[in-house]
Amino acid sequence: MKDRLYSTTTSPNARAFREGIRDGIPIGLGYFAVAFALGVAAKDAGLNPLQGFFASILCLASAGEYAGFTVIASSAPLIEMALITLVINARYLLMSTAISQKLPSGIHPFHRLGVAYFITDEIFAIETRQPGELNPWYPYGAGFVAAPMWAAGTAIGIMVGNLMPVRLVSALSVALFGMFLAVIIPPARKEKSVLGLVIVSFAASYAAARLPYLKGLSAGNRIILLTVLLSAAAAVLFPRKPEAGVEHDEAGHMRQEEESL
Repeated sequence: MKDRLYSTTTSPNARAFREGIRDGIPIGLGYFAVAFALGVAAKDAGLNPLQGFFASILCLASAGEYAGFTVIASSAPLIEMALITLVINARYLLMSTAISQKLPSGIHPFHRLGVAYFITDEIFAIETRQPGELNPWYPYGAGFVAAPMWAAGTAIGIMVGNLMPVRLVSALSVALFGMFLAVIIPPARKEKSVLGLVIVSFAASYAAARLPYLKGLSAGNRIILLTVLLSAAAAVLFPRKPEAGVEHDEAGHMRQEEESL
């Protein structure tokens, strides 16, 4: 009774923000651990903790940041850094396109920019699991926790990363893979089609890294190619059924049925 009363007296935005914080805490903890290794690369490039913090808070992408730090370390021109970061982070264009389809129609452009800023692989994964339309305050809550922990991990990695054993720094990066498993295992156990697609995706990624022509592509470009092909095949072979509890209003917009007293 208490939970039901709380759900009806709390605004949808506040409830979505709170749920985002809840789901963002494990992501933030994983980011904090992984960012230690990134901090070591940032220190090797000559960045101090404050510079590393702002680099991470403004670019929430491990591969993109690592490439940027590598360019800084080699004293390459800024245009090269911009092009490399664009190519490596191009997969976020696909994620942004997918998430834009879940946002309410007519949402303010500022909300679209805010949601786009907080798109990472892990936050995108929890966003896609939200039923019905995506309340922008949900990714705000997740990012409110995850982004600062990612940036703080980078800054602390710059300060103490070189004092830690190399094996320990490498082991911390394994936390990110564990976080991915926590995202994909529940839906894979629930639906056989999702389990099959996960297995096919692993096999396709392994094959693409070793096949002629494909192995010559960057990891980011291989991810984009496989994402487009596999998601298109999944959409054709396993179209999603209407979700229970989701209705459409007269304008054709989805709305979630609210539980009442």
